[in-house]
Amino acid sequence: MADDFCERYGDLLTGSYDCVDRIVLNAFFPLGHNPGGFRTWWRRWHDGCDDQLDNTHLMRMAGRFARRVKAWGQANDVPVIYCKAGQRKHLIAAEHLAARPPSGPGVFLVLVAKAPASVWEVRRSQSSGVIGNIAKKTAYVNHYSFHIIDPQWGHVTIKMSGHPPFPAQVILNGHEHVAARARGAGIGFAKEGNCFTEIADPQGLARVADTLSQPAAIGRLGQVCDRWIYTACLCFGLDLAEQGMSGFRYSYTVYQAEYSRNLLFRSGAQMEDLFDRIIDRTRSRLDIPALRTLFGLKNRPHHNRAAGPPAQEIVVENSQYGLTWFRIRFGLLQCKAYTKGEHVLRFEATVHNTRELRCRRGIDNFPEIIARLAGITDRFATALDCADIAFLADGMLDELPLPSRLGTTRTGGIDLNKPRIRAALTAALALTPAPHGFTVAEHAARVRAMTGQAGYTIRQSAYDLRKFRAKNLITKPGRSRRYHVPPQAARTIAALLTLRDQVIGPILAGVRSPRMGRKPAAWTRVDRDYETLRIDMQTLFHDLGITPVAAAA
Repeated sequence: MADDFCERYGDLLTGSYDCVDRIVLNAFFPLGHNPGGFRTWWRRWHDGCDDQLDNTHLMRMAGRFARRVKAWGQANDVPVIYCKAGQRKHLIAAEHLAARPPSGPGVFLVLVAKAPASVWEVRRSQSSGVIGNIAKKTAYVNHYSFHIIDPQWGHVTIKMSGHPPFPAQVILNGHEHVAARARGAGIGFAKEGNCFTEIADPQGLARVADTLSQPAAIGRLGQVCDRWIYTACLCFGLDLAEQGMSGFRYSYTVYQAEYSRNLLFRSGAQMEDLFDRIIDRTRSRLDIPALRTLFGLKNRPHHNRAAGPPAQEIVVENSQYGLTWFRIRFGLLQCKAYTKGEHVLRFEATVHNTRELRCRRGIDNFPEIIARLAGITDRFATALDCADIAFLADGMLDELPLPSRLGTTRTGGIDLNKPRIRAALTAALALTPAPHGFTVAEHAARVRAMTGQAGYTIRQSAYDLRKFRAKNLITKPGRSRRYHVPPQAARTIAALLTLRDQVIGPILAGVRSPRMGRKPAAWTRVDRDYETLRIDMQTLFHDLGITPVAAAA
């Protein structure tokens, strides 16, 4: 593994593997997504005539789709369930799959629910009947989720709109594909959800999982989509003859993807103790503002439809699910670290819209998308390790207040006694895991959110960042406008802030009190360390002739 976290704790592991998790592909008919192309496709289907291209016939197509699905389900003993708003469709499918395992490949369940989608609206002249305009509008229409068992990919879901041009989403799970290939290779494993908790041959499984990150995965994704989308889903709107007559063929783009790094620890108790200590330290050093709950949450948090999730948040959860969860969001990109089962620690990068990765989104670019997610996972794990294990080089405290030069520009020193400098450093450390770095505006907004003061301007942020660059605490590659915090600099910033806020400050405050105050309800190891230091520092101050102000008064 390339990241610092895995290298640091590699001797505690029995194995590890990287795997692509959830994959969501958008399936669309390119010709049918613009007015002229949609009219051309309709003419191909109707022998060059578009007299029947109107809203009535388009609605009849949606009705025919619904009737065919219902009739096919009754004839083949496949449940067709109409879901209400708020129902968790994947949970319904999981319960049905556990209660009635299918005997072979094919569709085993169809779930119907309303969702917004773009539909075509045709306007004709009332006098001549000539088409005046074909425009898109957004409406709530029925979407049909076909749950399929595939011999190579396991549980596959294809969600399709019943209105032409029948846009669809194909939802796959990479762990299911790896499990099928591992069985074929004779590799023994135990699987819990979408995670391998016990592996007989970790290196062999890692090689199988790596195949989803290689260019050959493009063909496998295209094959599984084409295997089902035409014969099991689209056939209810257009039969095979109509598909061939009109030249209806789907193209695919990658909409969402997840990439995980899974570390198998030798001891589950050691893993829990290690991860809990890491969370306890990095939570304060990264200074993430929203902490929902600590331990004992029975219902996992869901998105608020009105307000939505915060831009950045941490959720720590330890409950009946046996899960400790640590999540940081940056827009539509999120990084998670959590325990899975008894011995597995997972780092995960998720993109909810691949537009955030700033690369092409076609299925041919799938390896590049996964490579970028792997890089985000590396950066997140390294940033977590840097915030956890800090280091301060000799002479750093003496060099910080001294002026420096950034190119030909002379810059001032860094005074840690100023609250503004400490807030700027803390914001830079909190933005270390940002997948694409951060801008001056994002840094200023982070400082304002952290301090609650609206007076910190972009100009002040640029000035502070210039001083940090002169001290090699942040970098700005080339002519980019985005800043990055290198791993070694992140360790230095974490050490400076920890030394100032959690060592010097508490010790000086504790020495002023000759007696210990009320013992806290939760007496941790850090509390015992502070109390030991308080007693020893009183003796040291007495020997050095330093008298606390409180005692002198």
